[in-house]
Amino acid sequence: MLQLTQKLNNGEMLVQEVPAPQLGKGMVLIQNHYSLISAGTESSTVKAARKSLIGKAKERPQQVKQVLDTLAQQGPVQTYRAVTKKLEAYSPLGYSCSGQVIAVADDVTEFSAGDYVAAAGVGYAIHAEIVSVPKNLVVKLKNGSTLKEASYNTLGAIAMQGVRQADLRLGESCAVIGLGLLGQLACLMLKASGVRVIGIDVSPSAVLLAQNNCADLALVRNTAGIEEQIDQFTNGIGVDSVIIAAATDSLDPINFSGSIARKKGTVVILGAVPTGFERDPFWYRKELELKMSCSYGPGRYDLNYEEKGIDYPAAYVRWTEKRNMEAFQQLISDKIIDIDYLTTHVLDFEKSPDAYDMILNKTESYLGVVLEYDIKKSPQIHQKIEIKTPAASSKINIAFIGAGSYAQGNLLPNIPKNANISRKGILTNTGTTSKRVAERFGFEFCTSNEKEILENKEINTVFIATRHDSHAEFVLKSISEWKNIFVEKPICLTAEELYQIVEKYDGKHRLLVGFNRRFSALSETLKKHIGSGPMSMNYRINAGKIPSDNWIQDMTIGGGRIIGEVCHFIDYLTWLNGSLPTKVYAAVLPDASNNNDTLNIQLSFSNGSIGTVSYYANGPKSLPKEYIEVFHAGSAGILSNFKEVQLFGKKITKKKLFNQDKGQSQMVEKFVNSIINGTESPITFDEIVAVTKACFAVIESIQSGLPINIE
Repeated sequence: MLQLTQKLNNGEMLVQEVPAPQLGKGMVLIQNHYSLISAGTESSTVKAARKSLIGKAKERPQQVKQVLDTLAQQGPVQTYRAVTKKLEAYSPLGYSCSGQVIAVADDVTEFSAGDYVAAAGVGYAIHAEIVSVPKNLVVKLKNGSTLKEASYNTLGAIAMQGVRQADLRLGESCAVIGLGLLGQLACLMLKASGVRVIGIDVSPSAVLLAQNNCADLALVRNTAGIEEQIDQFTNGIGVDSVIIAAATDSLDPINFSGSIARKKGTVVILGAVPTGFERDPFWYRKELELKMSCSYGPGRYDLNYEEKGIDYPAAYVRWTEKRNMEAFQQLISDKIIDIDYLTTHVLDFEKSPDAYDMILNKTESYLGVVLEYDIKKSPQIHQKIEIKTPAASSKINIAFIGAGSYAQGNLLPNIPKNANISRKGILTNTGTTSKRVAERFGFEFCTSNEKEILENKEINTVFIATRHDSHAEFVLKSISEWKNIFVEKPICLTAEELYQIVEKYDGKHRLLVGFNRRFSALSETLKKHIGSGPMSMNYRINAGKIPSDNWIQDMTIGGGRIIGEVCHFIDYLTWLNGSLPTKVYAAVLPDASNNNDTLNIQLSFSNGSIGTVSYYANGPKSLPKEYIEVFHAGSAGILSNFKEVQLFGKKITKKKLFNQDKGQSQMVEKFVNSIINGTESPITFDEIVAVTKACFAVIESIQSGLPINIE
């Protein structure tokens, strides 16, 4: 399929062939007929991409701080990889479209192939021939709906949420500051609901458009005596509400709102404007209320709503983002509002870069710019795109399922370049990631069809780097296809999944979980110094807080932080003492979120060793993340954040690295060498199973308050 992409390093825009997106759980696959360019939001993204690195840094200081934090913690190599991955990625554009359903996931019942729909969502409803969108961001259209107008779906819902936040009654008045697409849509809805509308903008042409279509009074911002005209229009009361739909760095919209609003009035922030208003005389003396309007409405940024498709009961949350979209489409289909005048340009999708050039260079006046797709083309759901000429088979023929930030920063760069290794295929959720990763790391093809990877007899080694909830599924499928398997931690999320893997795995091919820390050079130094035998160990992790709505915290998607990350540290202590865990006792620090991510874990091992994992989410970022102490037979060692090791015995020795080394490169190298040389897997299957069981036991111990024996 064709998709519009942009590189963030230089702003290069290209309509290119990429694999179609994956049809995951709760998703709807749509062939686009139209998509809308949101000129304000998208042009700012394109402008930023076309700036120099210094210009990008000035525009996004928060991201610069993140880069500096990574540099301080992990060193220049990891920082360079992270920044390069971000800048060289193919970034999608767009978030509002309409078209026809071509497939639905098995768990989706409210849509069927052939339905005409409108869709929303950044990263979902993009400018591409085929899009995959969660069901709660898709609305079914009525017969006779105009798909071109339906493509305004997202902006219509955003404007509607702003109107709802204004909470106006029949006959009241509202001023809309900023008469771009959002402002015009808000004016149309306000007028349709019996509200007296004042439209205000710095552009005379935008004001004229509103005057002719959607406003009872339309004024240019610098009109002499503008406050007096508004005062007269409202019979000396002032406007009941103000909706700021502008995008500017100026404080004028917020302060001007204070001057024209009535006492006890409401000001709603719909656009991107600063809110540092002057307290006196207006905001304080009028006791004005300031409200933020959050995108399309309730459900936005909620993982359960948007990704899992769990709706809010209408009796308690009457207007969700989906119901806002449905109401907007109803207004259009019932001809209560007419948005046809908003569309100033309709361009063929393949000429979409020209549309952005027009918007950025302002070569023509524009408002609504719609992209039209060639719907005569048969949609290709499963597509394999050749990147380079296939090479002869090697001892190891590698494919990746999933290739996100971790894979691009820590796995793919560390695959050795030698004649025994061929890089075959890439499969990810989005076609843009699949293609860019295949190009950047020298793979032969990218695909949207997992069978091209799993049923390909030439491919004998699969790296699984997807989100946690799909690890077990792909491990089981890969075992069935006789592949060597590297799976990023954890291997699975439930005891049932672990049981299935244990039952199916026969040990004839290598199965490695990405427990990288044991492979660090400093870890090897520490273990050699300590020796073998019963030992006492302490592993402290300053993990940092992750919000409760992050996918990692979701037990069904990420497994929570115990299964998703603590497994690393239990594995490390298992490797360090050389025996399997036998008993677990965990105590958690209670907090309101119930994430169980600040806890102490006591571990007993079969050789008599004892260990503590102190996993804390309540510490400061200024403290290095990881600190390990180990004691045995008169010797001791301290490993600090995988950058420095101190060894204590008859004398004290130290070793310090310039870059943090968590063992990723050594892990990948040992994995592929075990395949080439026919040696055992670098981590035994018994260790993988025992560590996974220990993580499940930690959760059971927290729930029961008792120590748990590990079978």
